[in-house]
Amino acid sequence: MSFNLHLSENQIIDLPSKFTQQLFVKRDDLIHPFISGNKYRKLKYNLEQAKVEKTSTLLTFGGAFSNHILAVAVAGKEFGFNTIGVIRGQELVNEVDKNPTLRYAKHCGMRFKFVSREVFRAKISDGFIADLKQEFGEFYLIPEGGTNDLAIKGCEEILTPPDFEYDYICCSVGTGGTISGIINASKPHQTILGFPALKGSFLQDEISKFAANLNWQLITDYHFGGYAKINIELVSFINQFKHDFQIPLDPVYTGKLMYGLMDLLHKGYFPEHSKILVVHTGGLQGIKGMNEYLKQKKLPLIS
Repeated sequence: MSFNLHLSENQIIDLPSKFTQQLFVKRDDLIHPFISGNKYRKLKYNLEQAKVEKTSTLLTFGGAFSNHILAVAVAGKEFGFNTIGVIRGQELVNEVDKNPTLRYAKHCGMRFKFVSREVFRAKISDGFIADLKQEFGEFYLIPEGGTNDLAIKGCEEILTPPDFEYDYICCSVGTGGTISGIINASKPHQTILGFPALKGSFLQDEISKFAANLNWQLITDYHFGGYAKINIELVSFINQFKHDFQIPLDPVYTGKLMYGLMDLLHKGYFPEHSKILVVHTGGLQGIKGMNEYLKQKKLPLIS
């Protein structure tokens, strides 16, 4: 199961003349409007396996504005699966129609189960999974964020032979699946840099579970306070970047990645004449939800 992938060349970023480095963006965000970037990569082989197992229902987990939740809902509609989303936050049960992510997932046929944050933390326990099967019947389980062995396999396909000419490959990091696939597919001369969107050191261990090579490191200075945290400076950067290069960035992942990368360029982090590739992992649907939050706070919106 596959889409007609948008296979345009990596897009060059026209850096100021003082930089000898070359910067390109792999536009995986153009794969599909909703199942874009790493979400397509992670779901590809999981959907194939669900078909092999003759499972008609997909069940997964996520938060109120989860790219993953929406991607699973849309994939279910397009490929003939029923879908169930276990959503963090019981208070959201009456907020579905006010939330652009959940509203569209519902439109695609996804059923929801809203649970408390305490229950959500125990989502992978045997007891909770057994309770879900008792309630919904048999299903194909996809982890929160989509990361498992099959997801890693899909993410290993992000890099293609022309990408092996780059010295640095950079990507945003959520659950660690995407960067693990990139690491496994990379060549020894390449350095893989991950920019986590979350605070905390746990990702180092998570990535080590899946990554076969050691040519990687995490850049942990650009999470802006934690997952989905944002400020005026980041909004301004995202809007200016889109204006300058016609590339939209999302506020949770790719905006922080690109902000950090440009900051490192100005600080002289990358050697002279380096070739750098940034993987755009999509997630642009989250802009609508973030703008609702920014509007409430009377802050500038993402264009």
